[in-house]
Formats: sequence, structure tokens, C-alpha cells
Amino acid sequence: MIHTLIQVLCGTGFTFLMTTLGATVVFFFRGTIGDKLNRAFLGFASGVMMAAAVWSLLLPSIEQSGELGMLDWLPPAVGFAVGGIFLYLVDKMLPWFHADYKEKKAGTKLLVLAVTVHNIPEGMAVGLAFVLVGQHPGNPVYLASAIGLAVGIGIQNFPEGAAISLPVRQSGKSAGKAFLAGCLSGVVEPLAGILVFFTASAAVPLMPWLLAFAAGAMVYVVADELIPQAQPDESSNVGTIGVMLGFLLMMILDVALG
Repeated sequence: MIHTLIQVLCGTGFTFLMTTLGATVVFFFRGTIGDKLNRAFLGFASGVMMAAAVWSLLLPSIEQSGELGMLDWLPPAVGFAVGGIFLYLVDKMLPWFHADYKEKKAGTKLLVLAVTVHNIPEGMAVGLAFVLVGQHPGNPVYLASAIGLAVGIGIQNFPEGAAISLPVRQSGKSAGKAFLAGCLSGVVEPLAGILVFFTASAAVPLMPWLLAFAAGAMVYVVADELIPQAQPDESSNVGTIGVMLGFLLMMILDVALG
């Protein structure tokens, strides 16, 4: 049992490490980020989050719903709607989330919250994969699957860490605080993995709902916060180009490593 817990911590710890490495990108930019570059970064973050919502969250939710004998469209649809409603209520009930956005041109707190919510089911998925390894000792198929999942999610987490730290830096925070925000968005993955270790049998039926919930939260932030700031007028399409590049990169990573 202890050996399985160590494997869970190693797997989810790797995904957290990759998020942290992505967040270090913020240290390569000195001073404030120019308006065009800021729009490009916000667009890039939008594209990354939209692709992750589809390939990392909604498609696995649909697949797992069918495997669990549920209507394959019901958990994704309900979870997605509830995720969007949750972020909408947070947006309305906690007005200081918007204050930073309006004054510093970055919806940073909602962005951090959405990516953090997205990382919870990813951490649970990696944790569950290594729990299955512990339940089937000596079976190389389960071990290879768990390692592959951890590596795939970890590589995907690198651009997500950058997509958090750069907008936070542009909002006026120091590079250190922006880096910390990127790190904190990923620390939930080891915590979620530990939770699954202790509640594996109860966590499996919830995974399709949680994946779709995270997707709804991410898409809400993209539509409400990021894209409007990435493309505030028609004078430049740099934000749109950033969206396309971010989506393309994340799609390739998700499909190639999925």
C-alpha cells in the first residue's frame, strides 16, 4: 500500500513539476510586457485552454461515460453546464475577481481558478492509473499506461504553467508572485492523486462529471475574460493569431500524447 502511494506521488509530482517549469517562463521577461505581446499571450492562453477543454476533458468524459454504462452525452453536458454556472456565480458573487481584470487588463484570478479546477481531475486520473498498478502488481501493461498518462499530462502542463504566470505578471504582479501563481495552479494534482488513493472506488463514477465540470469552467473564462482582452478591437489580429497557435499546440500535444 505504501509502495502504491509513493508511485501516486511520483506520478502526480511529475505533472506538478512540469507546471512549475512552465511557470518559470515568466522570469525570461523583464519589466512590463508590451500591449501586443500581452494580447498574444492572452490569446495563446485562450487557445491552450480551449484545446485542453476538448481533448483533455470533454472527449475523455464522453468516453468514460460510455464505459461506465451511462448515457455518453449526459455527464459531459451536465458537468459542462455546471462548470460554467459555477464560474459565473464566482464572477458575480466575488466582485474583486473583476477589479484586477479591469484595472490591469488581465482576468488573472478567474484564470488561475479555472486552470486549478482543470488540474484536479487530471491529478485524479494519474492517481487512479497508479492505484490500478498497485492492484495489478507485476502487470507491465498497467505500469506502462500509468507512466504514459503521467508523462503526457506533464508535457501538456508546461504550456499551461506559462499560460498562468505570464498574464499574472502582466497584471502588475512581480515575477516571483506570477511564478508562484503558476505553481499553485498545479499543486492540486498531487493532492487530488492522494485523494483518489484513499477513495478509488468512489472516485471512478465521478470522473466523467468532474472532467466536464472543469471543461465548462475553462471555456467560461476563455469566453468571458481572455478572448475579449486578447482582441479588444479590430486594429490588430495578434490576439487571434495567439489563440490559433495555442489551440494548435495543445491539440497536437493532446492527440500525440493522449
